[in-house]
Amino acid sequence: MGAILLVRHGQASFGSADYDVLSPSGEQQARRLGAALAARGIRPASVISGSMRRQRASAAALVAQAEWPLEVSVDAAWDEFELSGLVPPTSADQQPRDREAYQDALEAGMHRWAGAVGAPLTGESFATFAARTESALRTAAERQPRGATTLVVTSAGVIGWLAASLLGAGAEQWIRLNRVCVNTGVTTLISGRRGISLVAFNDHSHLGPQEITYR
Repeated sequence: MGAILLVRHGQASFGSADYDVLSPSGEQQARRLGAALAARGIRPASVISGSMRRQRASAAALVAQAEWPLEVSVDAAWDEFELSGLVPPTSADQQPRDREAYQDALEAGMHRWAGAVGAPLTGESFATFAARTESALRTAAERQPRGATTLVVTSAGVIGWLAASLLGAGAEQWIRLNRVCVNTGVTTLISGRRGISLVAFNDHSHLGPQEITYR
């Protein structure tokens, strides 16, 4: 059976003018993971990243640290959902700075988005987001050499939904999984004749206690 490792990107720049920039801690987290995977003898046949900067930078740092002779393939199907429209700004151009307040606002927006009827609250509907990410996973599995490992650097919303859908769960469980996704946490899937199955969620044993972040 083949393995698909879904990796959440490293810590981004929460509270700054551009969230999509990887923070110094985020780059360090990605390098920690690269070293840990290489030490375990993991050699993926391919590495895929979403098109967002925090995803691409995490993939580049991880691959460089692991010293894998691979080019990262970029696929926007692995991008996170659009936050615009889900989280009300505190001013004309500023998101909430307090992490707990932001998380509360985000989860309320995710509930509204998942249950929306008619026009979506953001650039794509929740159904489109779910179909996009499920299709990206199927494509990765179909293109994977037999018995190989594929590593994908993506985001918490994508990983949370794929984990929830593989377990036959719905939007409420998706939101709960999204809440606990650790930066550079690894979710392991296996792909075989019975389809794709979830075998491990959000492993972050490569990080020390002070290196664990959720946003």
